[in-house]
Amino acid sequence: MTAAEINKKWKVLQQKVSEWFDTETPDLKVMLFLVGVQELGQGPKKFSKREKEELMHIATCRLFSSLGFYELEGADEDGWPHWKLVNPIPNYTLLEQELMIKSLLLDYFEEYEIY
Repeated sequence: MTAAEINKKWKVLQQKVSEWFDTETPDLKVMLFLVGVQELGQGPKKFSKREKEELMHIATCRLFSSLGFYELEGADEDGWPHWKLVNPIPNYTLLEQELMIKSLLLDYFEEYEIY
């Protein structure tokens, strides 16, 4: 998929999520947070700032696992998943990183038939 195609689909996904939650257009961080909550599997609840950061990390690991960079090790006693880096992630420019994360998020939402 080209950058233009990714960005076009991204805008559609943002609009859908905005409508689902009756909120402003979500950015990458919000989308990562949503994936993290989904992957945690404990439903919506209040999270501390630290937990929100951890949820975004969980999402990032989950997304990059589809490319073989992370592997799920298991969950801790509280049910939080833990991932290990199995292959180093190449040094991407900020623009490349953003495009890759958008593409992975689109794949994730399509995989779960959310999008």
